[in-house]
Amino acid sequence: MRTSPALRAAALAAAVTVLLPITACSESGNKEGPDGPLAANAAEASSSGDLASQKLTWKPCPAPSAAQGGGKAPTPLPGGTSWECSFMRAPLDYAKPGGGTIELALIRARAKSQDKRIGSLIFNFGGPGASGVATLPAFGSDYDKLRARYDLVSFDPRGVGRSDGVECESDKQLDARFETDGTPDTSAEVDAFVKDTKTFAQACEKNSGKQLPYVGTTDAARDMDLMRQVLGDKKLYYFGISYGTELGGVYAHLFPKNVGRSVLDAVVDPTQDFEQSSLGQAKGFQLALDNFTQDCADRGDECKLPGSSSKEVEQGIADLLTKLEKKPIEGLGPRRLTETLATTGIAAALYSKQTWSLLEQGLDEADGGNGALLLALADSLNGRSDNGQYDNSMAANTAINCADSKQRFTADQTEAKLPEFRSASKIFGNYLGWSLMACTGWPVKGAWNTPDVSAPGAAPILVVGNTGDPATPYKGARAMADALGEGVGVEMTYEGQGHGAYNSGNACVQEKVGGYLLDGKVPAAGTVCK
Repeated sequence: MRTSPALRAAALAAAVTVLLPITACSESGNKEGPDGPLAANAAEASSSGDLASQKLTWKPCPAPSAAQGGGKAPTPLPGGTSWECSFMRAPLDYAKPGGGTIELALIRARAKSQDKRIGSLIFNFGGPGASGVATLPAFGSDYDKLRARYDLVSFDPRGVGRSDGVECESDKQLDARFETDGTPDTSAEVDAFVKDTKTFAQACEKNSGKQLPYVGTTDAARDMDLMRQVLGDKKLYYFGISYGTELGGVYAHLFPKNVGRSVLDAVVDPTQDFEQSSLGQAKGFQLALDNFTQDCADRGDECKLPGSSSKEVEQGIADLLTKLEKKPIEGLGPRRLTETLATTGIAAALYSKQTWSLLEQGLDEADGGNGALLLALADSLNGRSDNGQYDNSMAANTAINCADSKQRFTADQTEAKLPEFRSASKIFGNYLGWSLMACTGWPVKGAWNTPDVSAPGAAPILVVGNTGDPATPYKGARAMADALGEGVGVEMTYEGQGHGAYNSGNACVQEKVGGYLLDGKVPAAGTVCK
């Protein structure tokens, strides 16, 4: 999804065990890339002028780098197919294709049947800022049916992970940043919040200033078309999730004739600017919270939280946050659970119905003075591992969002908009309202207010919306389908909870998506899966 930086890289939190953060990052200086362990895998290209003809050298994948999240090397898929990794060279500046280049990290698992192989199915898992190289193996078994006719391929977009990942602040500085009050109430708190935002932007400029103008979505879309050519495909076969749907829409606009079978799941509304998107997320997360609190109330005494109605349960959560604002509680080690970190943890658990039980437990424990679980949930969203290292997803998220969006807000402008955000969500309104200042002081101007995704002449693109999605509200699917254009955007609905549809395990969704990608059967517009 195109997260507000207050909810960075959260699409990934929906499908993994949040107590074991899937990503972890290093301080600058620990980054691995083309000059590190995978240098021998780099694409071989004689010059930047013939990048489309470069040959990739695929080798066994190493363990993810710190910027990608760390951990162990990916294990083989069912049946024994191993993951392979490489690098592809791309122009740093597409306006100067003969100039400098960057290396983009790639991963693939080859199709089960080379005789029936259609091509490469390229995944982008969202964020922006998510490492596709680290994420695809984590979800590999979920997409293994699609490997019947595709090589499964993903990549770290420019500025992410091993693809010249953006570097901003150290782990210690990020810990301090996340402890800053994200919903300032006094002039002193506002001043501290503004100072922290500008300090972060200055650190990004100092450590990654040369690449910041070139990490936007348009450049990433051009990278995908180069990738298509290097992989030997006449068309781009694509599966975009969350922010990956916006990237897919921008690609379709730029290269409509190159669009092959494509699926957009958990759909960003391309007609909304940054402010409207943040407000939409406030409403989306409030909807998810309403569903959670109603479930709790319906279970009566089985639910650990106080309250006999949805509103009473929500009021208990609001009261807890008020107490935490006044006095943080014990968290993990020396770190304490603040109001802002607790709100982050609540948001993390609302990405999937499977983590509602953790949210219930975490809120109950926090009410008793133990904030460890809510803090662990917040860490999963913020890209912090249990060893104190952060991945680069937050830095990349901010850099990509600010390279795209033209909107810049002052503190006064932000405060003027807070009533509307509070009206949208009692719990998340202030939190997401203040996130409007994420690009204040950013050294690079944004490219657009909203992206153009119109794609006349493109092949059908299946657009899947989830009615209970907190991060990319359901109406975004209709907006994307309409914006792609008549005969291109084909809307399908999943009536469910959580962020995304295909990974929900719903048999109907997987059958319809698989039928299109594998057999070319376009579902009827308006198809509903329950």
